[in-house]
Amino acid sequence: MNYTYRINPTIEQQELMLVWMETCRRLYNKCLRDLKDWLNSRKCSLHSCSLSREYIMSPDILFPSYLEQKRQLTQWKKTNPWLKEVHSQVTQDCVKRLHNTWERFKSKKFGFPRFKKFGRYQSFLFPQFKESPIKNGLIKLPKIGQVEINLHRPIPEGFMVKGVRIVSRVRGAVWYAVVTIQCDVKVPDPLPFGRGIGIDIGLESYLVTSDNFRVEPARFFRDLQSRLKVLQRKASRKNKRSKNWGKAQLKVAKLHHQISNARKNFHFQTSHTLCDQADMIFVEDINFKMTARGFLGKEMLDAGFGQFRDLLSWVCWKRGKYFAQVDHKYTSQICPKCNAHTGKKELKERQHICLECNYSTTRDHASAEVILNRGLENIVPTDCRERKLSVESVLPGIAISR
Repeated sequence: MNYTYRINPTIEQQELMLVWMETCRRLYNKCLRDLKDWLNSRKCSLHSCSLSREYIMSPDILFPSYLEQKRQLTQWKKTNPWLKEVHSQVTQDCVKRLHNTWERFKSKKFGFPRFKKFGRYQSFLFPQFKESPIKNGLIKLPKIGQVEINLHRPIPEGFMVKGVRIVSRVRGAVWYAVVTIQCDVKVPDPLPFGRGIGIDIGLESYLVTSDNFRVEPARFFRDLQSRLKVLQRKASRKNKRSKNWGKAQLKVAKLHHQISNARKNFHFQTSHTLCDQADMIFVEDINFKMTARGFLGKEMLDAGFGQFRDLLSWVCWKRGKYFAQVDHKYTSQICPKCNAHTGKKELKERQHICLECNYSTTRDHASAEVILNRGLENIVPTDCRERKLSVESVLPGIAISR
């Protein structure tokens, strides 16, 4: 479990942490360069050579794995004094970070690691501590010293601090400490019980539940877009890398940070509101990356539906609510009362009218009811429905239509 706290380092500590991040960036790129050179040296054909160039390396050179580059890190520190200034475990985690990306690429077959340009490496990790580094409103970081921390919520009893990640935001003006805490107690996933609701997500209404509860859409980016446009125009007219250019870029970054925080706060508040209403929550398994590529891409990205779904699942787990995703196909084309197929609806059609059972409601409300029905079908055993047994014997607090 991770707790995020705001920290307030001094000017000297900020400069030191920025130097560390730049050192980790250079080390990351160096390890990636060795990895790509080894791969390119094994790509050439056995019978012919390319017309441009070939990467020639000795066949005795081993693959630069995590353990191999971690071993080489000791030798690199002898020739590169800038590596000695950083804590040893921080540099080791930097190498591990690259190989985690490499392993993820091999499993998913996309997302090859890329070189990080200046300013793109924004965090480093202290992976372990012998005792809790947080005492009396201060956090003690190796080689950095004690840093003031805003401990807005205390660490629960029985939890131990396993690691601390220092994160830089707003071009090094805002700093966070992501504290990883661990307890030996194993918390099981919530089981389905009680009352359930289905959620249909859209742009006209941010979401509509099967109880016809609506949440109006919030315009995070679009409301501040004109102000952001002015700040970006001013920043583009400054001489690049000058002090005035840096001040202008800082204002732009602060506004982006404000938009991100407002969106995340809205998602948390909405998630808790939904958890107050039901014990089981069902949503659609939509790939929002694909839907954001259409003509409504700006509105989709501004709403942040993917982040909302992830935060909703986290809040449900924390509060002991059951969360599940259901198939999103044809949720707007099926009647929730009689399961009749009503046909494809255009985007401008906002009403659901079933010609079979004469059920009429809004399109989003009908889709939410279909999502709820699909969620209940997935968790209720089939034999119980065939025998017409009361679902209360299987899921307390739920009633089934006979």
